[in-house]
Amino acid sequence: MMKYNIHTHHFSNRNDVVELVNQYPKEVNFLLPHFTVGIHPWYIDFEDFNQDLLRIETALRHPNCKALGECGLDRRIQTPLADQIIVFKAQLLLAEKYKKTVILHCVSAHQEMIEIKNELKLTVPLIIHGFSKNIQIAESLCKNGFYLSFGKYLLRNPELSNVFKLIPTECLFLETDMIEETIDQVYAKAESILGTDIEKIIEQNYIKVFNRD
Repeated sequence: MMKYNIHTHHFSNRNDVVELVNQYPKEVNFLLPHFTVGIHPWYIDFEDFNQDLLRIETALRHPNCKALGECGLDRRIQTPLADQIIVFKAQLLLAEKYKKTVILHCVSAHQEMIEIKNELKLTVPLIIHGFSKNIQIAESLCKNGFYLSFGKYLLRNPELSNVFKLIPTECLFLETDMIEETIDQVYAKAESILGTDIEKIIEQNYIKVFNRD
């Protein structure tokens, strides 16, 4: 069965893994079989913001572009949250226009994410990547229609296993982001926690969220 890595910065070119390779607007490689593109809150450039949005819009029309992202909100950086929200909302509206799933970077701004989703009346799937928080936040996000992707912290934080096994399996995705470990290792960890066929769960979720045409 195929494995699905919904957020990675490293293309391994394996024929048994669908990899959604994260890219930035100015550096899009359209030859990648599956990619995402978005303005990360760490790299907001207001001088080139409008051009970046045009670049994203061009990418979203490409058949290999599976999602917009990563984009989002981060309370731990110097860029004011209000400025981040402007950039974030503009990208969300593009995702809604082109019916693309969104890969989200979220640091200490989960409530704001929920409020923005409701404010914009978004219908596209939203996935919080690299989830590492407690069960209360996880349940709140799932209740509000978000998906959660696990990777690095699932491998390195034993306490996250308790969160992982308590949330609905229909909310789950797996990823490697920038870690050296393989998606096989993430899958193995996830399966050891749930004690069930994680490959079938992730495949069903992937088909539902990314193959929506």
